[in-house]
Amino acid sequence: MNQHHNMKELSTTALAEKLNVTSQELFQRRSNLGLIVRSDKAWELTTSGRQKGGLYKDHEKWGKYIVWPESFLDELNNANIDVSQHLLTSTSIGKNFDISANKTNSILSELGLIERGLKGWMVTKLGKGMGGVQCEEKVSGAPYVRWSESIITNKIVVSSIKEMKGDVPSPVLSQTQNITPIGIEIRDKYPPTFKAMDGHFVRSKAEMLIDNWLYYVGLLHAYERELPVEENVISDFYIPNGKVYIEYWGYDNDSKYTSRKEEKLAIYKKHEFHLIQLTDKEVQNLDATLPRLLLHFGIRTE
Repeated sequence: MNQHHNMKELSTTALAEKLNVTSQELFQRRSNLGLIVRSDKAWELTTSGRQKGGLYKDHEKWGKYIVWPESFLDELNNANIDVSQHLLTSTSIGKNFDISANKTNSILSELGLIERGLKGWMVTKLGKGMGGVQCEEKVSGAPYVRWSESIITNKIVVSSIKEMKGDVPSPVLSQTQNITPIGIEIRDKYPPTFKAMDGHFVRSKAEMLIDNWLYYVGLLHAYERELPVEENVISDFYIPNGKVYIEYWGYDNDSKYTSRKEEKLAIYKKHEFHLIQLTDKEVQNLDATLPRLLLHFGIRTE
């Protein structure tokens, strides 16, 4: 008889709450332990996972998901298994793409997966969700981050490294790849025909004014930067210093535009990204609006 029979079953969310970690971190921890594997867009139990009592359940809204016996909570809580030695360093990640460890960390930082601490690198909440594990040098005590092997196939990381190396597809393709049909239709409706002072081609006069303002105050920024998440979302502007995204909402009353706006806002909220929202009213007075909003995220423009 299964020793876990009749025991209380806990979902990943319930386990994560009890262990005080994110669900993504718990998924990664069990993956590192060989209990689950990623298959397409879902997690599947391994033989070891089944032996530990993992079971599939069906939810009428969310579909199939995995539950674990309550006893598994104590095992995860008490084992403290150090899986960091099986994870990748920035050096090993860099070697995979033929770049240095410093450039690797710079890219991961620009994506908001790590941030610089007093002596080294600290993993962020977003980074933990992508398999980052906080580690410490044994001698110096300097913090650094190790990663699960999935980091070298993550589409956003791979795309950022290719962009840095100049290994990018044609401009037409890069504007439409990995975008939902709604996103493609919106970009087709507003082609990038306005040229900003820094050379960016943007899709409206309002975006041109925003881009020019960021350029004149000396803020490094990207236009149409893809968010480092599984969902296909492209921001209007991204400021690496402060990890701040800017979205400009025009007066388009099209139902598809409205739907996409609500979808994007939900994703920003879900991942707790720093977001500034601008309408035409704010764009008409950027000198008074943006310094105040940016300062909220620690960015000074004086």
